[in-house]
Amino acid sequence: MSELIEPKSKLRTPEDLKLFEKSQTYSDVLSFVERLATSIHGIELTDPTLPKPEKIMALISLFDSINIIIDNHPIEKETTSRFGKVEFRYFYDDLYNSTESMLNKLPFEFTKQQIIDLKAYIVNSFGDRERIDYGSGHELNFICFLLCLDKLNYFNTKELDKSIVLIIFSQYLQTMRRLQLLYWLEPAGSHGVWGLDDYHFLPFLFGAAQLSPLNRPRPLSIHNNDYVEEFKDKYFYFACVDFINKVKTGAGSLRWTSPMLDDISGVKTWKKIEEGMFKMYKAEVLGKLPVVQHFIFSTILPCPDLPNHEVNNEDHNHENHKGSSCCAHDNPLLSTWGDCCGIKVPSAIAAKASEQNKHKIPFD
Repeated sequence: MSELIEPKSKLRTPEDLKLFEKSQTYSDVLSFVERLATSIHGIELTDPTLPKPEKIMALISLFDSINIIIDNHPIEKETTSRFGKVEFRYFYDDLYNSTESMLNKLPFEFTKQQIIDLKAYIVNSFGDRERIDYGSGHELNFICFLLCLDKLNYFNTKELDKSIVLIIFSQYLQTMRRLQLLYWLEPAGSHGVWGLDDYHFLPFLFGAAQLSPLNRPRPLSIHNNDYVEEFKDKYFYFACVDFINKVKTGAGSLRWTSPMLDDISGVKTWKKIEEGMFKMYKAEVLGKLPVVQHFIFSTILPCPDLPNHEVNNEDHNHENHKGSSCCAHDNPLLSTWGDCCGIKVPSAIAAKASEQNKHKIPFD
């Protein structure tokens, strides 16, 4: 019996990143995202014709189990801090301990090694236990989880691509919104208002893909609250704008809360926005070392041949719990912009909640 291999993050230097960008794993991730986006052109989230076979429903049940875990770990102690709430760690530990059982309930025969690989991706899809934060790198782990299932032939047909995005990824996004609101997850490596979003990237890419063939609503419609209300349940892009409007202090004008989205809204067609989102995803997510230094390699998504830096994963993980992705922020070999583990950034959700509590009438 071959030895079981623990998935690990291995990218450390700009040279590693260049090798990664030429690898089959990089190509597979990017092709998978493009394939999923193309599958949902013109299709609404509420489309009644979306296929829902047993394997899709089983993944929905997986999220039902995760939401039960969230229910089991409510906020026990209210604080005035605008940083993440410690109860998130209890949720994370419970998720870690339950994941293998949840995966074994899926209607597919996985090997022990495949369960280990899938567990690493799904656990690291929901944020960082120690830092109580979340970002596009964690979101990337969820795409890798879906890609692994696809490579193992779990989905069996590309006809399910639109269901993967509009049902399963949508369920993931809803669960993440719940976690962000409940535990005040901090943005991991946020660019503040100058980024596309504090937490997510793919809902904007998928949202632009949904709208790509359409002439109406126009990109400028995101500034109209009536349009946002009308389309938020149909398209990822409008749902994201709605969430930003609700959680950011002083929201009401994207010019102030999200100037990048404000700039993008001036583009004439959704097709152009979709094309730009792909370019941005390659540059700002898959092409940034502070993000992909956490990329987990496994037997399903193998690592390219990299130089041996003699860097121990255990030495660079902020004592992250039970397989959570390491951090090479203090690695002397790391030489690039940004620092995912620099100054902690308080959650905009927490700031908005604190502001509301400050003016709350005690009898309402």
